Amino acid sequence: MPGAPDGVLAEVTKVGAQTAQGTEVETKPSDLGALLADDKAEGQVPVDPSTVGVEPLLQGVKVSWAKTGGASFGPNGAKLPLGSLRLDVGTAIATAEDAPASAAASVSGFVQLAPEVEFAYDGSAHRHHLGMSGAWQAQWQLKGRAAGGVKHRIPFAKLHADPVIQVGYVPVVVNLDLTCYLQVEADGRITLDVEQNVSGDFRVGADYAKGKGWTPASSSNVKSSPVKASVTAAGTAKTTLGAEASVGLYGVVGLAADFAPYLRGEATATAAAATNGAASAVATWGLYGGFDLNGHLQLQLSIFGTPLLEHRIPLGSLSREWPLTSGGAGASASPSRPAA
Repeated sequence: MPGAPDGVLAEVTKVGAQTAQGTEVETKPSDLGALLADDKAEGQVPVDPSTVGVEPLLQGVKVSWAKTGGASFGPNGAKLPLGSLRLDVGTAIATAEDAPASAAASVSGFVQLAPEVEFAYDGSAHRHHLGMSGAWQAQWQLKGRAAGGVKHRIPFAKLHADPVIQVGYVPVVVNLDLTCYLQVEADGRITLDVEQNVSGDFRVGADYAKGKGWTPASSSNVKSSPVKASVTAAGTAKTTLGAEASVGLYGVVGLAADFAPYLRGEATATAAAATNGAASAVATWGLYGGFDLNGHLQLQLSIFGTPLLEHRIPLGSLSREWPLTSGGAGASASPSRPAA
């Protein structure tokens, strides 16, 4: 409705006169406990990608979606899974001051996701759940020598949806917001041309049980593989393509989370010399994939009829990292012999 685009949770206390616009009513704030009483409900609803509002935050962001099978995207005809939304992005980032023109820094790629909202209510047992989950696929590339000493965090699109889960006669409106972002951290020394694929799923949420309060219910299962790897000079850099998410009911934020798959590259160089003139140099490099997942409950989450939170409650964090590929090179010089 125009006056409440995120839905409204209220109890009608008085029915008034009929007008040209409809029936006048008086309401008071309510909660799900008052409306659903001892009812039970459990739902995991895929979000129709055609109903997701997308606000690009960078010029050149491309949006595509598929509601049914058989759709494709891009010049190579990459298949889009059923019910997925895809965002393609590319942008220049701050380059190290001493980098040559050929090492100008940029990051580009795409993220493809199929979100689902989760809602469960058990009034008699006083158990509830709120969360989101979904499939995640991404590919991104970091090129050049990014400037050091700063964290380049670049939000590139905001997504919003209001899927409805019908519980008896009560429509439960779940509000989902996502902000997709790119982030680069570097020391300003390493020059990279690296690319990786990431695919898998994630789940973030919270369970409520009377006597125990709210507890986290989060997990992730993602894998990554390198597509391209070129590392020059010693140093470190890390690039992330992630999403900040919030899930709520009737316009009231319930929980917030940050899902951040990343690619980290590092290279080292060592040199040694002996008194007899022998010298050696060794360079090694490695690429690592990983993700961080963390979240918290917001203080307004009293809509279930549970006690009002007096502060944000952390939902814990998950972090994983794994090696993707590595390499190295060495050189040595023998001591010179005096001329005969």
